[in-house]
Amino acid sequence: MSFTRQLSEMSASELNDAIDDTNFPQAHILSRGRNNSVCSTSSTSGTSSLVDRAVNQPEDLATVPPAAATEEPVVNMRPRLILKSSNSIPENDGTQPITPMTPRTSTTPGHENCTFHHDLELDHKPPTREALLPDMARSYRLLLGGLGENPDRQGLIKTPERAAKAMLYFTKGYDQNLEDVLNGAVFDEDHDEMVVVKDIEMFSMCEHHLVPFYGKVSIGYLPCNKILGLSKLARIVEIFSRRLQVQERLTKQIAVAVTQAVQPAGVAVVVEGVHMCMVMRGVQKINSKTVTSTMLGVFRDDPKTREEFLNLVNSK
Repeated sequence: MSFTRQLSEMSASELNDAIDDTNFPQAHILSRGRNNSVCSTSSTSGTSSLVDRAVNQPEDLATVPPAAATEEPVVNMRPRLILKSSNSIPENDGTQPITPMTPRTSTTPGHENCTFHHDLELDHKPPTREALLPDMARSYRLLLGGLGENPDRQGLIKTPERAAKAMLYFTKGYDQNLEDVLNGAVFDEDHDEMVVVKDIEMFSMCEHHLVPFYGKVSIGYLPCNKILGLSKLARIVEIFSRRLQVQERLTKQIAVAVTQAVQPAGVAVVVEGVHMCMVMRGVQKINSKTVTSTMLGVFRDDPKTREEFLNLVNSK
């Protein structure tokens, strides 16, 4: 039974359970042609979804159409990783706001009157995030009182406002998207050797305990006639790290975003993080580090390419 056939037999609830699109701007599918002699946006033969490439988003599984027979093949070029997206909009009777196609929408029962959800549902966002400051400050004031503190003492009078502003800054990635950050810094270049930017500083917030985790990110990709401005790799890290996160998802989102930007032959991301939820509380293991990786395209398929990347990342 084909994978597509299996998906068609899954119920809506089963599909939602299989999808990990939390905190990601759009649901995407990553497809890669199997013909190693062609590097183009139209790859021949089969496809490989993000389910096989570490992103479980099967609902938009699509097959890349074969190249036209009249086109001349380009030799000695790598196949691209092609990011597919679904821009379809659900039918609307005019009584409800239109939202992007996501597994969870503003039409979900019980959420019709929400003033704010998450970054997937744009119509649920306030006019500006700063509009949330008064409510957030009141919440922090209640928190201080719940801790047994006096919110009116000198040292704490302005703490609720300061904490609210700090939290907005820590999560400013919700206001950013890939297109705005790239700002056209994608260039046509006849270069097909590995590009690696390593030790990018990363600060994020653990979504389980709302405490920080920090570390470094290393990104590598194999261009396929397009390269990305080097600083944009660091900005991609900022988009997704400045949100409530888990390190595993952060690693995957960075890899998918790089793929969306330049459709390379492969992307590799390694993240090394220190989690304050393990250092300050719980097991309190102060020297522990968490390392996660996502390998897509040739980095997953070719052990030598993967080894080259890891050697470059680990070299001093």
